[in-house]
Amino acid sequence: MDFIDSTALSTALPTLSRAFHSDPIHLKLCLTSYILTLAVMTPASGWVADRFGAKRVFLCAMAVFLAGSLACACSRSLSQLVAARILQGLGGAMMTPVGRLIVVGSAPRERLVSAMASFTMPALLGPMIGPPLAGLVLSVADWPWIFLINLPVGLAGMVAVFFLAPELPKAEVAKFDLLGFGLAAAAIIALEVVAETLGVGLAPPKVMIGLFLLGVLGLFLFVRHVLASDTPILNLRLLTRPTYRASLLGGGLMRLSLGAWPFLMPLLLQIGMGWSPAKAGLVSMAQAAGAFAAKYVSTQMVRTLGFKRLLVSCGALTAIGTTAPAFFRSDTPALAIAVLLAAIGFMRSNFFTGVNTVAFAELQGRDVNPGATLSSVVQQLTIGLGVSFGALMLHVGRGNHSNLAPGQFLIPFLAIGVAALLAIPVFARLPADAGDDISREAI
Repeated sequence: MDFIDSTALSTALPTLSRAFHSDPIHLKLCLTSYILTLAVMTPASGWVADRFGAKRVFLCAMAVFLAGSLACACSRSLSQLVAARILQGLGGAMMTPVGRLIVVGSAPRERLVSAMASFTMPALLGPMIGPPLAGLVLSVADWPWIFLINLPVGLAGMVAVFFLAPELPKAEVAKFDLLGFGLAAAAIIALEVVAETLGVGLAPPKVMIGLFLLGVLGLFLFVRHVLASDTPILNLRLLTRPTYRASLLGGGLMRLSLGAWPFLMPLLLQIGMGWSPAKAGLVSMAQAAGAFAAKYVSTQMVRTLGFKRLLVSCGALTAIGTTAPAFFRSDTPALAIAVLLAAIGFMRSNFFTGVNTVAFAELQGRDVNPGATLSSVVQQLTIGLGVSFGALMLHVGRGNHSNLAPGQFLIPFLAIGVAALLAIPVFARLPADAGDDISREAI
């Protein structure tokens, strides 16, 4: 449901730009408002799941997400849509990390690789369904229907969770770290707002400088607080584990490109190349199809290559493939684009299966919950920064031109490809046997 919503909305960005009479670059607010809410609220997800029970929290989160979807469909301005996306984010902030917690907490350690691969497989159906479904909806109906399609999916999901999801044993709940939560929220909001407005003239320079200094101060105070706390909202001490640290740092750099991609691609295909939403959605589905196919071989690739070689090789190929749309032109064959997107999806899926799994190679017992929470926060932050970074690079690439042409996407796609390549040295420093103990089911 989450991925159907996100990918359908990305496909509809050019349509929303016309409906709200907004600059396409400003439509990034529809994406980053949701992601920012996830980043702010996710730190509380682990404590809330322990306090009230993971299954119960998961069901409530789905209900809030559906309420936000209905509010999105009823929006009549960009500001209303952004507010509704924030409501969606309140549900999503508990949905994704708590869902991961249920899987990690109930799967035997020796089955963790296949469990994580299975956990991500249903999410891959969303990107396969979202773009063509959005294209079909936009060809026969108005844009609010891309949010209304969440309702039947979500209701069916709630029934499935109620009857099938396991109840995890209740953990001992410490006092909620309200100070740490407040400092983290202040730092995240301030720094993300700076990233969102940088270079596009949405805020005066003095305001941006003040917000940046506030964000840096909040981050400094937050780090000092959590390192001194026995029960921090986010356990930064876990970063001393090499595989966990590499997963967050290297995976974060790769997610910059992952965040920018669904913002840039619909604008390139629909505005730059003049494709219809339906055509763009069908071709974009190839990437999700490649990712879905990878799930049938990802466990075997971990067994054969090991985590280090898998992350370095698939990461490098993904980064190189990320730059390919920089060279798309109006006469580039749709079939060639679809084949390339399928290959990128295949490599990217194998990479993220590996990076998401190796994060837990050195985490056991009570470290799993805080590890999953911190990982989710970093993921959302870097994806949100990726959207802002992609928009800034597009602003630079467009220059003084009001229209978007394929050549103006050269700088954005090259920039996010370079950012992704920076992840490779991080994984190259891992020991050759990193994570071998959780891949022995393959031996």
